[in-house]
Amino acid sequence: MTAYDYVIVGGGTAGCVLAARLTEDENVTVAVIEGGPSDVGDEKILALRNWINLLETEYDYDYPTVEQPRGNSHIRHSRAKVLGGCSSHNTLISFKPLPQDFDDWGHGWTWDALGPYYDKVQLNIIPVEEKDRNPIAKDFVAATRKAVDVPEIDDFNARPFEDGVGFFSIAYHPEKNNQRSSASTAYLHPILGSRRNLTLLLDTWAGRIEFDGNRAIGVHTDKGYVEADKEVLLCAGAIDTPRLMMLSGIGDAEHLSGIGIEPKHDLPGVGENLLDHPESVIVWETTKPLPENSVMDSDAGLFIRRDESDPRPDLMFHFYQIPFTTNTERLGYPKVEHGVCMTPNIPRPHSKGRLWLKSSDPAEKPALDFGYFTNPDGYDEQTLVDGFKIARKIAEQEPLKSWLKREIAPGPDVTSDEALSEYGRRAAHTVYHPAGTCAIGSVVDGDLKVIGLEGLRVVDASVFPTMPTVNPMVTVLMIGERAADLIKEA
Repeated sequence: MTAYDYVIVGGGTAGCVLAARLTEDENVTVAVIEGGPSDVGDEKILALRNWINLLETEYDYDYPTVEQPRGNSHIRHSRAKVLGGCSSHNTLISFKPLPQDFDDWGHGWTWDALGPYYDKVQLNIIPVEEKDRNPIAKDFVAATRKAVDVPEIDDFNARPFEDGVGFFSIAYHPEKNNQRSSASTAYLHPILGSRRNLTLLLDTWAGRIEFDGNRAIGVHTDKGYVEADKEVLLCAGAIDTPRLMMLSGIGDAEHLSGIGIEPKHDLPGVGENLLDHPESVIVWETTKPLPENSVMDSDAGLFIRRDESDPRPDLMFHFYQIPFTTNTERLGYPKVEHGVCMTPNIPRPHSKGRLWLKSSDPAEKPALDFGYFTNPDGYDEQTLVDGFKIARKIAEQEPLKSWLKREIAPGPDVTSDEALSEYGRRAAHTVYHPAGTCAIGSVVDGDLKVIGLEGLRVVDASVFPTMPTVNPMVTVLMIGERAADLIKEA
């Protein structure tokens, strides 16, 4: 048994921030329990453009979904199994969140409280460099400006935006052969070996939290027990944080009893409010192979504001410079050698779901039900339908039009709202943004402490009460930065 002041479960996006910030005090000891290996020197991880080849590999926990009657039941939710977490695994599209996204969070989580932490984020977030701007992506931007009359945005992080098209800001190092600037490379790599008060317990699986009364005092792992003298900090993400809590007896007491887990603390919100950013896809074959240059093959995108009563966009597109046909092939559409996609995305979906344990076996993956397209108002599927229509307008506009040979999926004959909705939901995918399952106000309080317990906090995307409009990684980093201050002030 080894004791530390703080035991962090999960060396991912937020966990790296906490580990770096808390060990700035040389008198504080920190252990990070991470289920995967180090990313140091691993080019499979560090080469950003290789992200798509990490899916469903040894670096991926690869969680399935339960049957989705109104969506795609074949979606696999990638969760990273490596130091840096999903920031070592994703495309590193990096958005400063929009201020209005926090209007409903409450409990002290206002934009005024959180916003200043953006300036503390250490990742190298920059707009895509000129050398990486693929000609077809440039032509997508130009065609979009004309087709839907939105401004071109040079830097999406310069100020809040209502709509616009442009190249994304991405956390990467153009001068280092486009290597990642992840939470691990930015926060941990510079201090590894120099801070003796930081211990990384890699390839180590956390199975249960230990309590003394109502106080969390340590974590049982597959390699032994790790004691926490001050706090256990859960940073395992919106799937594995509630999973570990439930395995430790924290959650809905009736559910836990029913699968043979003795309830420690009845907290029904654990695993509820499962959020995501669903999207669908429209695919074109191109007239010729595309130029090779790119950061990560989805370097540009579009935001549309349909609801003029809200200053935020409510429809997003990624523009893929590769034919992303994982889901369309399953529906019988052909695979093409060279092509592009637009992916209409729902920034603030109305549908939500839940996750739960199937048994008390810690090795069994939890059940994930995102409830895709189940909200009765039909908002989510209408967003996809609107997106397909806008995408086709853009495809008909030069200079993009000349690149496109034919629409592969759903195909030009699919035109009615009903048919577009049916296709869109069946071809839907995830942008790998699960969140919300330990929400502020229902599972944790304003200091991110688990309600009703001591010595236990949650610091990751599971604390989101609602989904931010934009890709959430930077929001998680900012939460990690603010949480470090809350912990230091305790």
